[in-house]
Amino acid sequence: MRTSVLSSALLLAGGAVAGCNGKSDACVNPDASIVAHTGEPVGEEVVHNDITLYITKPDEADPRTQARAGSAVLFLTDVFGLALTENKLLADSFARAGYLTVVPDLFNGEPAPGDINVPGFNTTAFLEAHEPPVTDPIIATAAAYLRTELNATRIGAPGYCFGGRYAFRALSAGTEGGAFAVGFAAHPSLLTAEEIGAVEGPVAVAAADQDQLFNAAARAEAEEVLLGVASPYQVNLYAGTQHGFGVRVDLEDAQQKYAKEEAFLQAVKWFDRFLVAA
Repeated sequence: MRTSVLSSALLLAGGAVAGCNGKSDACVNPDASIVAHTGEPVGEEVVHNDITLYITKPDEADPRTQARAGSAVLFLTDVFGLALTENKLLADSFARAGYLTVVPDLFNGEPAPGDINVPGFNTTAFLEAHEPPVTDPIIATAAAYLRTELNATRIGAPGYCFGGRYAFRALSAGTEGGAFAVGFAAHPSLLTAEEIGAVEGPVAVAAADQDQLFNAAARAEAEEVLLGVASPYQVNLYAGTQHGFGVRVDLEDAQQKYAKEEAFLQAVKWFDRFLVAA
């Protein structure tokens, strides 16, 4: 039976959870301790078929890891790739949640600069150089590595910004290396209606209410297309957030920090439901 959850009007205000009267992070977001905002990444980089892969593994003694045996996530980054520490830290967070996690370098060592507005950087040319005919094979190679070298039997694809589009593409059997089990996209960009309609697995979206790329019109179109797909879906809208909030936020802004953590937990719960429990 089809299960559909559409909650695009969900505005997360960051209030305390029931039964907790304090104002600490533990009260506001009790599961947030697994999310690393700062610090040093703990994974390692390997090169496979000329593609750099960041690999971060869960604690094998953790019951969460044991419950997720055979399941893994292929983390699809924004345009800042492996050069952005926050991307590696977020991958480490998936590992702390019990998931073997691999992050492929989608840009062959030449990601976008941390500030894409720096003089001399041509965003249009950069994106044109990393269209699906270039990016899909990289993702397919990384997925094959997960399956053959790391023994993953079911793969979920969390994607952020640029990677959000490919999280959708990974759920289509028509995409090279596609037919992943589950997808999650935070503030996706460049996503087409055709790619949304082609999904053949559960997909969830975390959207920013002030996103100029995945704006209200784009969200409405995405929701309309999702209404016609046969797979479960979820769309959450987070208040007080901008494009990119799933990876980088102003940590001094309690609402932004909460939204980033909650979007991460949205992904984990989605994978727990459809990647592990299926």
